[in-house]
Amino acid sequence: MSAADPGSPETPAAPEGTRPSPNIWHHTETYEVENRAFDPDGLVEAAIASVLPGSSWAGLDVLDLGCGTGFHLPRFATTAGSVVGVEPHADLRAIAARRTRRLPHVRVVEGTAQSVPLPDASVDLVHSRWAYFFGPGSEPGLAEVARLLRPGGVHVVVDNDASRSTFGSWFARGFPEVATPAEKQAYWESAGYARVPVLTRWSFGSREDLEAVVSIELPGPVAGEVLADLPAGTLEVDYAVDVLWRRT
Repeated sequence: MSAADPGSPETPAAPEGTRPSPNIWHHTETYEVENRAFDPDGLVEAAIASVLPGSSWAGLDVLDLGCGTGFHLPRFATTAGSVVGVEPHADLRAIAARRTRRLPHVRVVEGTAQSVPLPDASVDLVHSRWAYFFGPGSEPGLAEVARLLRPGGVHVVVDNDASRSTFGSWFARGFPEVATPAEKQAYWESAGYARVPVLTRWSFGSREDLEAVVSIELPGPVAGEVLADLPAGTLEVDYAVDVLWRRT
């Protein structure tokens, strides 16, 4: 795995109830590159919108749970009634606050998936993207989401699908210890969540950027193997995710 980005947060003690993220916590600048490269066609956003009332978050009170550097907060803020970003990592939270400082209906607060400092039944949409909700073991966070959502509110989870796509096969090689796609699917079905499969892509401006992102997303040996096999000049990688959702 590559060295931490200059200026990235030092390895912190994980706040209670969290686990350190191997990518954004330690390689913040490279994760920004990844965010910009992911889903250039807006397919994930379209899938999220499709399960919302009116196929839009316009006018809704939105919670981005595990917002990281707040990359998605300005996009929600374009039409949402209000937006709250919750993030346990202090340095990432500070970046998110700076990113949204000119948006009066957006605020960023400290919290975890299991403990959000908002009142009961106070939000219409909870968005969780690659944060905490990875299948079995998510029950405390799901209970907190249920507390926060108004009747008719929606929880949306975006997570990797390791059963398909080029990146999915890399992920399965790099993290054989995580729940299998079948185990995850069974878990989410038992929790009452529906699944919208999305096949999107990474699209990078340079090979250097692609290699940097692969190196923070996969364990070092696996990253080296997949990059060695990737043809020179490759700047795009097909990438499968699941958009999992449940309406209260």
